[in-house]
Amino acid sequence: MVKPCSFKGGIHIPYNKDRTTGKTAELVPTPKQVVIPINQHLGAPNKAIVAVGDAVKRGQKIADAAAPGPMTVPVHASIAGIVKKIEARLQSNNTEGLCVVIEADDAVSGDEFMPPLDPFACNKEEALERIREAGVVGMGGAGFPAHVKLNPPPAKKIDFIIADGAECEGYLTTDEAAIRAKTDVVVRGVAILMRITGVKNGIIGMEDNKAVITDASSGASINLVEKLEKAVSNLKNELKNKFPGEIEVKLCQTRYPQGGEKLLIKALTGREVPPPPALPADAGCIVQNVASLIAISEAFNVWDIDKNEWSNHGRPLIKRGLTVSGGACGAPRNIVAPIGTVLADLPAEYFGVDYGKLEKIVFGGPMMGVAVPHLNIPIQKNTSGVNFFTAAETYADAEGYCIRCGRCIKDCSMRLYPVLMNNALEAADFDEAERIGLMDCIECGSCTFNCPARIRLVQRFRVGKFKLRNYVAAKAAAAKAKEEAAKAKG
Repeated sequence: MVKPCSFKGGIHIPYNKDRTTGKTAELVPTPKQVVIPINQHLGAPNKAIVAVGDAVKRGQKIADAAAPGPMTVPVHASIAGIVKKIEARLQSNNTEGLCVVIEADDAVSGDEFMPPLDPFACNKEEALERIREAGVVGMGGAGFPAHVKLNPPPAKKIDFIIADGAECEGYLTTDEAAIRAKTDVVVRGVAILMRITGVKNGIIGMEDNKAVITDASSGASINLVEKLEKAVSNLKNELKNKFPGEIEVKLCQTRYPQGGEKLLIKALTGREVPPPPALPADAGCIVQNVASLIAISEAFNVWDIDKNEWSNHGRPLIKRGLTVSGGACGAPRNIVAPIGTVLADLPAEYFGVDYGKLEKIVFGGPMMGVAVPHLNIPIQKNTSGVNFFTAAETYADAEGYCIRCGRCIKDCSMRLYPVLMNNALEAADFDEAERIGLMDCIECGSCTFNCPARIRLVQRFRVGKFKLRNYVAAKAAAAKAKEEAAKAKG
């Protein structure tokens, strides 16, 4: 086997995936209600297009932008029922946002799905519109509209479509479960992206700790590489001359943060994404998380696992897979839940949380996830996991003084100088912070993880980026005001 590829820098973290590795994702008991945020994407805000008292079908659009544009993505009802409230609720980013609360009602029947559309026969515009209408966003965390990412400016030549199955965060195994259960759907998603963009090279990238998985129920070994390669071969035979190019499976070394798209591009293609504001498209690559690929594929035609066949309809993004784990979770598992599900509404014994040991609830993984104050927070399109951590799995040590050891520099996968960035922010020198690469930071937390002084560098950089954006905006406004004042005098 070819030696797994990788990138410079990065760290090895306690992965703690063993409690859910090899577990099939289970569909959760249907919740009595869902709380669906109307804005779950990076872009222009939506508005609710339903009212309190309305009966809504599963799959029905409930929110969209007032004037749908390129950076807008609609939201759909994930269960059938009655709209009970439209109000602000706390979300997983610890800010309040408008949500549509739907209460399940057996009297409301039927699904509002999408007619089938052949992604290998329709034109590019039809395919992109279908993906937007299905509400698909980047499900790895960013929430970037998928239809926008798949339509880069003509000047940016795309050479590779990359499926991100690295899943480098600790505890999370939802992508592994998705690849295992929906191998054909993942491969079809890659082929659809290649067809839309006209790219001939597709790569499915995974860390080498996922090459062979032991099924948790049967104990059988599952070779995911062989499974994916067989799915590629099957799709080639099915599509014949419609198949858009070549898809290969590549393994990367298990190293955090291998799943970051810039690092995955470097590992798989050897190319480097230029500094901001450049995007992966500037390196000739488009990267999509495997969950997003499944959502894109099912927007055209849904794979019916029970019947082992394709259905006769497409489906908007109304549910997602995620991992629920952590030391205080007595029954860790991979689940599939309707978007808007509040874990506190599910049966208490379902996850078996030991609240006596529970120290912290984190939406996402331990490195890049967000700590939340309680469980009454809805699952969103970009929720990859919920972790219940004990005191031993987290820390609240007081910060010490920087000893200039240089570990943060050695570990930074983006080859930045975290210690210098921190010094610039402490001095409120935003010009210097920007010059030495603050906006290049991917906020992976590697610097914080290995800092002997326990300085919370990544948190400083998150706040620093916010302050830098305000500083740049204020500078631009001041320059404009000065220019207008000069014109008025002239």
